[in-house]
Amino acid sequence: MDWIGVFTNGLRTGLGPQAAAYALLAIGLNVHFGFTGLLNFGQVAFMLVGAYGVGITTVTYGGPLWLGILVGLGGALVLALIVGVPTLRLRADYFAITTIAVAEVLRLIVRSSSAGDVTGGPLGLQSIAPEFQDINPIPVGTYGVGRVSYPHGQLWTLLVTWGVALLATVVVILLMRSPWGRVVKAVREDEEVARSLGKNVFSYKLQSLMLGGSIGAAGGIMFSLGSQTVNADTYQPQVTFYAYVILILGGAASRFGPLIGAVLFWFLFSAISTALRQAARADLLPEFMSGGGSTGATVLTFVGLALMLLMIFRPQGILGNKKEMVLGAR
Repeated sequence: MDWIGVFTNGLRTGLGPQAAAYALLAIGLNVHFGFTGLLNFGQVAFMLVGAYGVGITTVTYGGPLWLGILVGLGGALVLALIVGVPTLRLRADYFAITTIAVAEVLRLIVRSSSAGDVTGGPLGLQSIAPEFQDINPIPVGTYGVGRVSYPHGQLWTLLVTWGVALLATVVVILLMRSPWGRVVKAVREDEEVARSLGKNVFSYKLQSLMLGGSIGAAGGIMFSLGSQTVNADTYQPQVTFYAYVILILGGAASRFGPLIGAVLFWFLFSAISTALRQAARADLLPEFMSGGGSTGATVLTFVGLALMLLMIFRPQGILGNKKEMVLGAR
């Protein structure tokens, strides 16, 4: 077993652009669940809207990158209004069911053959906004230390995506320190008390849904720019639950929890995957753990076990505070 390779592959993935895009998804979810108490199981829908906003604008209609970014973010705001206006008055469990249903219906619509002329259908869209790499100021080459290295294009995506994630984190911190943030936290703790003090609870929930959704859409935009493709099958329901694992791992309602959680989650995911592949090649695993597509399921099992242990011994997450912990979304 090459344990150095296991560690370096995990570190490379944990610091990579994919982890940064998921950090953005988890930051948006932190606004929804951690700070407002909205049990949103359809955060992936905002990621999808952001990615397809860029893809359709630049590939289908030949528009510029800046317009695609605006379309992706604007589409997330519209989706938040469409979902939030009729459903935010529902109980938490009904709201959760509605959001996961909306996300899956939206995914099936964009991947349908009837929408192929616009969305690319099941094949999706390729060569998304090549001008993103055209403005890359990093000279051609590979950068990093040893095996933890990135080609210049991937490094550019990494730096921009983590920069956007840090900017989103700062914006959320400032908002949560403002009067708006204090009201949102009050809604999370007891919306009836907030309503009795004259606060429009529905309005604050809708604003939170729009803010967190737009941050999630930014994650989808950066994910599509990094991969240069958009495919509906990438945005399946489990993506939202990955974001929940990241949020719980880092600490819900914490400032930097989504960032730390994203790094740790993808480090563990990649390191365990690498270790299992090496063990399978060395014939060290039983057949049910190494044959076919069972490796991926085994990785998720180990990650789930690690999450269970975390919830037992530190339920507030790594950076979380028990006083801030949401015990039940309202």
